[in-house]
Amino acid sequence: MILELNRVLEEVKKERGIDKEVLIEALESALITAVKKKYGQKVEIEAHFNEEIGEIEVFQFKNVVKRVKNDAYEIKLEEARQFDSDAEIGDSLGLKMNTEEFGRIAAQTVKQIIIQKIRDVEGENIYNDFKDRKGELVTGTVQHFERDHIIVNLGRTEGILPIQEQIRTENYKQGDRIKAYILDVKRTPRGPQIVLSRTHPGLVVCLFEIEVPEIREGIVKIVGVAREPGVRAKISVLSYDKDVDPVGACVGARGSRVQNVVQELRGEKIDIIPWEEDTAKFICNALAPAEISEVIIDKEKKSIDVIVADDQLSLAIGKKGLNVRLAVKLTGWKVDIKSRSKVAALSKEIYKELLSIEGIGGTTAEVLYKEGFFTPHDLAIANIEELSRVPGIGEKKAIKIKHAAEKYLIRRGQKEVEAEVKKLEKSKELDLKS
Repeated sequence: MILELNRVLEEVKKERGIDKEVLIEALESALITAVKKKYGQKVEIEAHFNEEIGEIEVFQFKNVVKRVKNDAYEIKLEEARQFDSDAEIGDSLGLKMNTEEFGRIAAQTVKQIIIQKIRDVEGENIYNDFKDRKGELVTGTVQHFERDHIIVNLGRTEGILPIQEQIRTENYKQGDRIKAYILDVKRTPRGPQIVLSRTHPGLVVCLFEIEVPEIREGIVKIVGVAREPGVRAKISVLSYDKDVDPVGACVGARGSRVQNVVQELRGEKIDIIPWEEDTAKFICNALAPAEISEVIIDKEKKSIDVIVADDQLSLAIGKKGLNVRLAVKLTGWKVDIKSRSKVAALSKEIYKELLSIEGIGGTTAEVLYKEGFFTPHDLAIANIEELSRVPGIGEKKAIKIKHAAEKYLIRRGQKEVEAEVKKLEKSKELDLKS
């Protein structure tokens, strides 16, 4: 058996990547546990690996005494001097034990502890390898299914693709190749858990990084991604080099680069749009392929009204609102799309209501509308100073308009209340008749 253990330790180190010293420590601990299980917890035991003979040596320590009361813990002086001629009463003498005497149960205990130690070390190594890889792309094969989750073989370990991170239109079978985004790395009682995703926007970024050298080199940057996984995605891109078109770089010759990404996403359509610092331009780009006629921005509310020709309305909104929904996700702005005919009809109603306010004529109503005062409520809550800056309206006129708008709202409110009262009275009369 000489050097046999050394060979086994070296093989385990090579195959499992576990340091020899860690395994030796586990073996020593396992043998001590096995001995104490057989002889009792009070026995004093030490274990050491002997490199020369390739063996774990176990020593039991006994106190040297004149008269032995318990031979499990004590040894007579005469007997002690057979092992150590310098032994004296009161010394603690280490006696080498025959490990073959431990029996089958002890051997099983050692085996279990070693297996658990290997699992623990392997698990820790895997966790350390993956903990800093969140946000990376990994490739594996579908190993098996646990309920609705997909277990993916990643080589040294497994990853889990939970049902909520799967694209509902995708179907996999055992052995299929799969690329996924590392969403999280968790410690669990069963070992490290690598959580994967096929729905995360980061997956699109990783796939484009593979296909587009300009992204890997930092010339082109993906600023944002919005996805309806399995259906459609929009990405915004910019270039740090004026000679490099970011959209063209991502599309590739004859669309080869973007098609490779689409193929990996199993047909998910991708719109690539240029990022713009100008919000209005960026939102117009985000609503492509629809053509935008006009935009009205409210920076405080971070909202934008988009006006399109009637024949562009359905294109701008998209099937089931998908196009505008992705644009909202991508830009972070609230987007309200209106057709030109609807805006014209709405403008007519607004203009008519403004004319109903005392002191407001056609020219004033038109100017107020252009300056963003669309309703009597807008005028009633307006700041005098703000109203005064409208062309053709000074401070005195601003005060009059504000007060007139307040009176109009009060009158309208009273009429609405009177109308409600009449409805209630009529309802009561009908109840009495019935």
